[in-house]
This record gives sequence, structure tokens and C-alpha cells, in this order.
Amino acid sequence: MENNESLKLVRQQIIDGGLRLVKEGLVARTWGNISIRVDEKHMLITPSGRPYKDLAPDDIVLVNYHTSGYEGGVKPSSEKDLHCEIYRTRKEVQAVIHTHQMNASTVAAARREVPPILDDMAQIIGPSVRVARYAHSATRKITRNTVRALKGRNAALMANHGAVCVGRDLEEAFVVCQVLEKACRAFIEAEFLGGAKSINRFEAHLMHRLYIRKYSREADQNKPAV
Repeated sequence: MENNESLKLVRQQIIDGGLRLVKEGLVARTWGNISIRVDEKHMLITPSGRPYKDLAPDDIVLVNYHTSGYEGGVKPSSEKDLHCEIYRTRKEVQAVIHTHQMNASTVAAARREVPPILDDMAQIIGPSVRVARYAHSATRKITRNTVRALKGRNAALMANHGAVCVGRDLEEAFVVCQVLEKACRAFIEAEFLGGAKSINRFEAHLMHRLYIRKYSREADQNKPAV
């Protein structure tokens, strides 16, 4: 477990992230949620039903992502089990953002998989954006469906609900949200021009793998010296 001062910094990072979600129009009011992995057992996550502008560091909840257990009187987001399962199954993921962003939600309502139509989408998200089969929010079924749709990708749509985006840090997760929104908007608008034309799937897979390797190498190079 990181020390209290380190956890306080991460808590503030999550609050700032929530305010950024609202400012960029990716969520409204209390919708959506953010978490960050803090060690091999725990994550910090936004609380349930609290406006982002009113959050204080102590409102960000520490959750054991192996058991979904938490301490204290502040209840974590109702989507905590989805975050927990992502951290359990995706060792490289360090941040998770669940949004209700407009264009992604529109495509999710249509239950349409987004093919690799933009270079940055293929690089950052993966060779497609799948749609998780519909299930009620905060249930085991929606968790299972979403994690399955997210396999090998950094984003997935949740049918008739919204989207989930992941990254190796919070900034990358935000970039994924932005690229997802751009790709979904392009997909919707291309439908009026005869339909979006995909990048070759093999090339899209290769672009994503190269991005992951390059990002990991640059992240290691940018680590401060100990």
C-alpha cells in the first residue's frame, strides 16, 4: 500500500479527472466514474452519486479489487465491480474511465461495432470497438459482457448505456475517451456518405501493437531517475 501522502495525491488526481470529464462533455452531473490502481490489491474510485465539483480527497474510496471490499462510510461507484474485474484481468491497465459521452452512447444505442476507420483509433484503441451485450448496470452480467468486449482493446461500448476506456495511466485513458468520441462521430457521419471504409484489419492490429510497444518504451524512458 502506498503511503497516505501518495494516496492523497492520487485522490486529487481522480477529482481533477472528474472535473475534466464534465468540462469536456464526456459526462454530466454525477454520471460516469474514474478509478486508478494504486497497488497489487487496491484501487481508488469515485463515490456513488456525488457531483464532481463537490468532491474532496476523503470522498474517493479505497477498494480491494480482488474482493470488492471497502472501508468507511462513503459508498464507491455502483460500477466498482466492473473496474475491479478489469484490474484483475488486465495487468497493464492502471486507470479506468466509464463515460456517457454523446457520440459513443449513440453508437452504443445502435449496437454497432465500430470498424478501424481512423489511424489514431486503430493505434490507440485497437482494430475495432466492440459493443458489450446489454445488461442492467452494476450487475455481474454487464461486468462479464463488458470485460469480454474489452479484450485486446482499450475501449468498449456498452449497449444502450455508454462506454468504458482504459489506459496505462489516467492521461492515456483520457486520450482513449477522446479518440473514441472522434471515431464514433466519424462513423455516424460517414453513414450519411455511403458508409465508413475500414482500414485493413491486419494493418489495424499491427498499428495497435506498434503503438503499445512505442508508448511503453517512451514511458520507461520518461520515468524519473531514482
